[in-house]
Amino acid sequence: MAKFELKLPKMGESVAEATITSWLKEVGDTIELDEPIVEIATDKVDSEVPSEVEGVLVEKLFNVDDVVEVGQTLAIIEINSNGVSEEPTIEKVVIAEDKASVEAIKVEETVQEIKETIAPIENSPSGRFYSPLVKTIAKKENISIDELEAIVGTGKDNRLTKTDILAYLENRGTAPKKVEVTPTKVAKPVQTIEKPKVVTPISVNGEDEIIEMTRMGKLVAQHMVNSVQTSAHVQSFIEVDVTKIVNWRNRIKDKFFEREGEKITFTPIFLEAVAKTIKDFPMVNISVDGNTIIKRKNINLGMAASLADGNLIVPVIKNADQLNLVGMTRVVNDLANRARTNQLKPDDIQGGTYTVTNVGSFGSIMGTPIINQPQVAILALGAIRKVPAVIETSEGDFIGIRHKMFLSHSYDHRVVNGALGGMFIKRVAEYLEAFDVNREF
Repeated sequence: MAKFELKLPKMGESVAEATITSWLKEVGDTIELDEPIVEIATDKVDSEVPSEVEGVLVEKLFNVDDVVEVGQTLAIIEINSNGVSEEPTIEKVVIAEDKASVEAIKVEETVQEIKETIAPIENSPSGRFYSPLVKTIAKKENISIDELEAIVGTGKDNRLTKTDILAYLENRGTAPKKVEVTPTKVAKPVQTIEKPKVVTPISVNGEDEIIEMTRMGKLVAQHMVNSVQTSAHVQSFIEVDVTKIVNWRNRIKDKFFEREGEKITFTPIFLEAVAKTIKDFPMVNISVDGNTIIKRKNINLGMAASLADGNLIVPVIKNADQLNLVGMTRVVNDLANRARTNQLKPDDIQGGTYTVTNVGSFGSIMGTPIINQPQVAILALGAIRKVPAVIETSEGDFIGIRHKMFLSHSYDHRVVNGALGGMFIKRVAEYLEAFDVNREF
């Protein structure tokens, strides 16, 4: 019998650890190739870890809610070497005779490793748990134990996560600084003393229901607060006549499905126009790093998708400007389906440079979306409505029924001024209104 170590795989850029949320197999269970063994959650996405071999699960090295680093062994699987029995050798007999002492040493080493992995940070007054990754970041950034203890954690049992400590570091430099006073000159320190915020406790009675926020709900909430505190949000709005697009889609949708095996929605058509507009205005496809601007080469469109529990996730369409309408439709449908069934991989939500969200799917005619950091802009698509409108023709103006929608553009006013933000959304509208009704797909 051979033993295989199932390790936590690399799960994408910047993902260094994961939390075990559920074991799908128990010790003694038979494991098939590619069969999911354990469910994990990162600060980006939930996922499953499949088995790379066939065999029997003989040991689980972590429990539910434990934090595991990439590359660590999650479980041991015993592999049956084609049912061939092995003849005992002298070496194996010797090992068997000394098995008790060897196993004792292994147990002692394992216990020591576990202690070192899960031990609280040195001299922690409260004995609070800190993962190895959090301790590494704290040491690198010279965060004292008192400072670390004061940071509010969003993990289980108020555990401090990587997201929490990174968010703290972003705002660390904004705290008021003390002014040194020399002995020869007495001066009042020039500093702003903030009064501690008094949080009024929320009163509940016997008829109120207390609902614990989900792990993802906490992450989304923190992400939204961080974005508002980081970016100077400004919005621009424009109304678009999409009658040509509605009529074209209604005419070709059955033929499209018959030929391509995919349902075509309005989303890929809108994303195609956004990708073309980004090529026209590349300074919207940027990120901010301190006092520098990072201009992104690739156009990776984030597509906000709704989950069954009401939360949103943003899978990313990589190199969206290089896709034709059929390719865009396939990617959009694939990401949307896997988002609904919780099958997205960490790489599917990495690397976005601009985000589009469809608030119209919930009946809203417009919205003011919050920027998806570290991006600098996001576009909201409102509901398509039939409305009376003035139609200009060579023979004069008349009133007609048109399909119209609002586009809402939120952008970071630190780096995107009103002219650029307004021209961008106007160009998107121009591409949509100039849609070629005779185009082939």
